[in-house]
Amino acid sequence: VETEPILLEKLSENGQLELLYDMEQPLAFVLAKMEIAGIVVKKETLLEMQAENELVIEKLTQEIYELAGEEFNVNSPKQLGVLLFEKLGLPLEYTKKTKTGYSTAVDVLERLAPIAPIVKKILDYRQIAKIQSTYVIGLQDWILADGKIHTRYMQDLTQTGRLSSVDPNLQNIPARLEQGRLIRKAFVPEWEDSVLLSSDYSQIELRVLAHISKDEHLIKAFQEGADIHTSTAMRVFGIERPDNVTANDRRNAKAVNFGVVYGISDFGLSNNLGISRKEAKAYIDTYFERFPGIKNYMDEVVREARDKGYVETLFKRRRELPDINSRNFNIRGFAERTAINSPIQGSAADILKIAMIQLDKALVAGGYQTKMLLQVHDEIVLEVPKSELVEMKKLVKQTMEEAIQLSVPLIADENEGATWYEAK
Repeated sequence: VETEPILLEKLSENGQLELLYDMEQPLAFVLAKMEIAGIVVKKETLLEMQAENELVIEKLTQEIYELAGEEFNVNSPKQLGVLLFEKLGLPLEYTKKTKTGYSTAVDVLERLAPIAPIVKKILDYRQIAKIQSTYVIGLQDWILADGKIHTRYMQDLTQTGRLSSVDPNLQNIPARLEQGRLIRKAFVPEWEDSVLLSSDYSQIELRVLAHISKDEHLIKAFQEGADIHTSTAMRVFGIERPDNVTANDRRNAKAVNFGVVYGISDFGLSNNLGISRKEAKAYIDTYFERFPGIKNYMDEVVREARDKGYVETLFKRRRELPDINSRNFNIRGFAERTAINSPIQGSAADILKIAMIQLDKALVAGGYQTKMLLQVHDEIVLEVPKSELVEMKKLVKQTMEEAIQLSVPLIADENEGATWYEAK
């Protein structure tokens, strides 16, 4: 049976033909160009990092042995569990015992770290060992004879519409840890007289939330160019002036802002911020009082999902939710959080896709040498000849910020450098 007519009819019924013809098909050609172009990755830089990391790992291992009072296999969860909870006598209420032994998962170790110096060292060891094996060593195997890594982009792996990068995945190089960020030093331009230009959307998911929810306070904050986390802290914590918002207030407000996008619970927020569930619930309740449009959106999108069995992005991308009416509380709860987040995350992904298509057209029409190399969620990385840099910074920023008209401005932050690390 020929499936194309059946699928096209289905897309037509769902109002999704534009999504296919104007977004996904043109994007496939843009991604093909990026995959063929690849990005230069200096193996010698990775080898230098490898040697440095080996020294750090060895030093941490010896420090762990000293604190433990004996040598053991740091990579063995079973041996580590016995050491921490039997030999060192750390409180058992922090862990749970399974058939394979005591749990030494990250969340367990993070709770133990303040009371046991050895645990902090173990966490540091795990982080650097992961970076070493997965990225510093792992990426070397993907560098081809042309000195480049040619990742592949998948348009159909995620249910939200976000792009995925495979063979290897260049979208999950750690951004929060400095050791992870340093890996980007190995990513360089192909041409001597070129730089890498990174341009990424600022808080795009919160901006999409403001647009979709129509919350007047969130819209006003973005339209006025306010720091959104400071603005949230003022409204939620009753602070009158931006100058009076402390770093901790802003951090807490940021956790609430992004937590709400993912339908966070008071339990989840209490874990994230290290506060009681009662305090976390008070934060969330006050947030919804101060931003009623967001609460209305969340209630409405869940109600609509229950009726239809799916949610959609601004561009009609559909996420089916078969468990939205499940009798199982946990299963239904996950589906409800997915209903809240998918239109936001999916719309943000679609906006970047539109920007990439428009940018590619502009690059071709202008006969530029500049080429797109990478897409990392909200970020585009380009290789730009220095002779085109001034013009390109203006073009990329304008294209991304004008990709679509929302009720709040889209903002793209740019930076350039001799490496991806410098450009980020």
